[in-house]
Amino acid sequence: MGDTLSQAEIDALLGNDSSTQDTQQEETAPIHEDLTEEQRDALGEVGNISMGTAATTLFTLINQKVTITTPKVQVTTWEELSNSYKRPCVAIKVEYKEGLEGANLLVLREEDVKIITDLMMGGDGTNLPDELSELHLSAISEAMNQMVGSSSTSLSSMVNQTIDIMPPAAFVLDLTQKIDEKDIGFGADGFVQISFKMEVGNLINSEIMQLLPIDFAKNLYEILTNVQETVDVSAVSDIETQTSTTSSEMPSVQEKTIQPSGSSTSLSQSQQNSLRSESITSHTTQPVNVQPVQFQNFDTPSLSPYKENIDLIMDVPLEVTVELGRSHKTIKEILEFGPGTIVELDKVAGEPVDILVNGKFIAKGEVVVIDENFGIRITDIIDAENRI
Repeated sequence: MGDTLSQAEIDALLGNDSSTQDTQQEETAPIHEDLTEEQRDALGEVGNISMGTAATTLFTLINQKVTITTPKVQVTTWEELSNSYKRPCVAIKVEYKEGLEGANLLVLREEDVKIITDLMMGGDGTNLPDELSELHLSAISEAMNQMVGSSSTSLSSMVNQTIDIMPPAAFVLDLTQKIDEKDIGFGADGFVQISFKMEVGNLINSEIMQLLPIDFAKNLYEILTNVQETVDVSAVSDIETQTSTTSSEMPSVQEKTIQPSGSSTSLSQSQQNSLRSESITSHTTQPVNVQPVQFQNFDTPSLSPYKENIDLIMDVPLEVTVELGRSHKTIKEILEFGPGTIVELDKVAGEPVDILVNGKFIAKGEVVVIDENFGIRITDIIDAENRI
């Protein structure tokens, strides 16, 4: 009998086992909230489109072929990222001021930042400094400003609303030390990591990451979902409109008895009222008012009585110049120019550029990228009388 356990001892053992199981469950419980497969796919598609546009922008800045592959989306923590990502690295914080609320980080390896900034400053990407300077951080911030700006334009077209960003800020991210989430602004409960493989010519074969707060990522998914639902509802509305138009040409629906398989079943009163209402609606639809389209007259009065002879000079070549801006410098300032020198122009960023033909100002336009070349989209043409 000495080996028999009392009820109190049994309860104590069961209680200890229960608490141990609870502790083990708490230790194995996930420390951050995860995303669904649909949310991952949507965020990956957004990242794929945005980074594709950003790669084109980076190409124009460094004149090197840039390839950014399909992204990998996962939820992680600062500790997990520190154990998996090579150090040192540079982070560029991007905050949104219109369309979206929140911020995210773009993370690159320090060596990649040195190569990109050296190419931006006219180097060949091989003669790199030992340490990053404020000039490198400023240059990579400007590069990311243009890359994320073009990505925001692509994202704006996807969500059908204007999205704009604040000027990005670059800083060295030390993953060897514990990250203070207050300094970053997010990540206490985990964050979304979107990883892209990035190749720049023969100089870079690396990885670029986009880190998003989980709430920000879910909000972006909801916006995309609402836009898709709006598109679907619009498409269904168009189909219903076409169906209503077609039904107006059909004879009215009368109350009758349906007799399937030999049995007699009458329509309910609500069904009869519904059919009667549809019939009345189809017959009372107002006819569409169709009018011929009125085009604006772009013809201008002839300024020369010899307009019919213009064919004689159609093949005369003219020099077309696009003027981004101007700046006045002294000889001393010009002699001090060197690789990396920045010349401030008299135009504000985003202002239309001037288009000149044989030195004469004739139009205004905006700079666009066509495949891998610059182009000009004409937005305003100066009146012919004012040009003369």
